[in-house]
Amino acid sequence: MTPTSLRQRLAEPRPVTAPGIYDALTACIAAAAGFEALYVSGAAIAYTRLGRPDIGLVSMTEVAETIALIRDRVDLPLVVDADNGHGNALNVQRTVRMYERAGANALQIEDQTLPKRCGHLQGKSLIPANEMAGKIRAAVDARASEETLIIARTDAIATDGLDAALDRAALYAESGADILFVEAPRDRGQMAAVVQRLGATRPLMANMVEGGDTPISTAAELGEAGFRLVIFPGGIVRALARTAQDYYGSLAANGSNRPFASRMHDFGGLNALIGTPEMLELGRRYEEPSA
Repeated sequence: MTPTSLRQRLAEPRPVTAPGIYDALTACIAAAAGFEALYVSGAAIAYTRLGRPDIGLVSMTEVAETIALIRDRVDLPLVVDADNGHGNALNVQRTVRMYERAGANALQIEDQTLPKRCGHLQGKSLIPANEMAGKIRAAVDARASEETLIIARTDAIATDGLDAALDRAALYAESGADILFVEAPRDRGQMAAVVQRLGATRPLMANMVEGGDTPISTAAELGEAGFRLVIFPGGIVRALARTAQDYYGSLAANGSNRPFASRMHDFGGLNALIGTPEMLELGRRYEEPSA
């Protein structure tokens, strides 16, 4: 799937599964696994780049730089977490322009105040719905291509309940959002209500967070329920963090990586994974005299 075909792909009944990534390495590994799109997770960037929680500490420029590095490595559509647009409507427009130029194909913008929090943390607060509607209109006006999709996320379930969240999402659709994302429904009944109220208006996005507020389902189950885009944003960091704990614990205890060898690539294996032989061969081609 080419980056510009994400809109058309989302119109199909089979959902798009976008695993979370945070750098070019995770992007190329996920692409090799056969996914059709990738989700550039703001939380995963905070976890790995800062070693901090997802509480609004990552800057717009840090994310833009990350997008550009990922885009240089993979061609898949990139769905990018743009937090709350990093400010008001004018900040949103700058964020859209920067992320789009860096290589984003879809930008997710949420209705939280500054500083924001992970959608599955407590203690969130929201801006007024009309203010968020204005930010969505600003995002739509700022994009250079209509193939760049604007995802409107509301965190209102946690602060004001399901009905308020559905009302906000409907308003955001009227304001021009291409995809709707009602964050952190608490049970399958709430998830069904999201689809019933909004599924006929825009493609719906679902977020699977292990240990979060929303029941974990497979992408196929969510597709059958009516969701078109399914993300697993932070799972890769949870997996890597667990592996890293085991690795460093083993090295500290044994003074060698021998006991851990079956769980890691050796030097050649990693170079094969990232394409070192192919890049060296490409370099040799440019060292040869031109005909």
